Amino acid sequence: MTAAQQILIDAVTARFGPKAALTDADAIAPWLNDWRGRYHGAAGAILQPDSTDAAAAMVALAAHHGVALVPQGGNTSMVGGATPPADGSALILSLRRMNRVRRIDAAANLAEVEAGVILADLHAATLAQGRRFPLTLGAKGSATVGGLVSTNAGGTQVLRFGTMRGLVLGLEAVLPDGSVHQGLAALKKDNRGYDLNQLLIGAEGTLGVVTAASLMLVPAVRARAVAWAGVASPHAALALLRALEAATDTIESFEIVPAPSLDAVLRHIPGTRAPLRERHPWHVLIEAVTTSADQEPPGALLERLLGSALERGLVADAAIAASEAQAEAFWKLRESISEAERASGPALQHDISVPVAGMPDFMIDGAKAVEARFPGVSAGAFGHLGDGNVHFHVRAPAGSPTDWARANAEVISPFVHDLVVAAGGSISAEHGIGQMKRDELARLSSPARMYALAAIKHAFDPRNLFNPGKLVSLAPERPGQ
Repeated sequence: MTAAQQILIDAVTARFGPKAALTDADAIAPWLNDWRGRYHGAAGAILQPDSTDAAAAMVALAAHHGVALVPQGGNTSMVGGATPPADGSALILSLRRMNRVRRIDAAANLAEVEAGVILADLHAATLAQGRRFPLTLGAKGSATVGGLVSTNAGGTQVLRFGTMRGLVLGLEAVLPDGSVHQGLAALKKDNRGYDLNQLLIGAEGTLGVVTAASLMLVPAVRARAVAWAGVASPHAALALLRALEAATDTIESFEIVPAPSLDAVLRHIPGTRAPLRERHPWHVLIEAVTTSADQEPPGALLERLLGSALERGLVADAAIAASEAQAEAFWKLRESISEAERASGPALQHDISVPVAGMPDFMIDGAKAVEARFPGVSAGAFGHLGDGNVHFHVRAPAGSPTDWARANAEVISPFVHDLVVAAGGSISAEHGIGQMKRDELARLSSPARMYALAAIKHAFDPRNLFNPGKLVSLAPERPGQ
């Protein structure tokens, strides 16, 4: 630990008490590794404010002493975005003690919550008021609002409601000098220049630390129906989605699953079973919901629409969950894919997006290109077809050692990313850049983009004290220089 870090810790403890600075090595250890176990950091302490005033004071003290900070919420980053540097040069600034739901205004469809509120707790709090926050993901039991904002999280309901960027109505944040951005007001119109809220969303804690957010709510679900359908191709799946969207605005989730991914789940996840009798090359999981009694029941709606799709040849077979338990069983098949593929052997995962219209071709042609370039591997994609975001996995040849992914990442991942960029897509659809994709972002982005990102970072944080080494860390360099 550096002398400056110790001075900071002592100052924080003296002002805010012993709970404000965690220094026990055993207690710190779980927060030094990323969600996937790929990155391992070191930190002499975790600073733990319990209010915005405390957070602002701690950041100001850190700035005064030149101590770098890594903002952290639930530590569920998939790209090492919340992991401190391995050399111990930064302390962790945890927002987990700031976990209050400040207010829920059901009439205004608004919730004002602090950054440390866990997503599952937010769901419960809003449901108790007859409303819901329409974003969910696998890590809902540990992911926090601040992290969701800072990574512009997505999930399975983006198709209807968009990412966090569209669900955030206002933000409160502490900037790297300790000043507080007061932007919580949920204004429909605000033309006072640059939108600081939008700059902070998706910034991965490099421009400031989110301390609270005003979030959009929607009416609670009255009824839902979940269906599983077999289709011939991703092209048929997209045609089915377009047909459903033309007929109703109640489709909230539309997930595509290739046969090998379903096979892996059935093979490795106990208690799972195939929803359809026959094997199909591709599958889609569909969820429709209603929020009022005057809407057509979602089960009847899906039965009617899928019946029409069967007649048109868009669907080969389909099953509608007959109970809530069966609906959850269908969802378990989708949500267990990553776990099942880990059990199947090493793989490289890529969180990518391309324009929705081009996604069916990319899913097929991209997989073929990877398999041709790297003989023995198998490639495939699954996920959120409707918003152009899939998880593109490259699985190791049979019998490969457990470190295959680490040994081959620097060759295979750039090849995949080149395919994505050629298709007009993004190498990070919902997981962020963190430290894992920082070099690839620089390699594949235009000089103008990288200059703008670096200039914004430099303007907010000229000494690079906030989440150093993540997203962008270069000094601004004008294109052409």
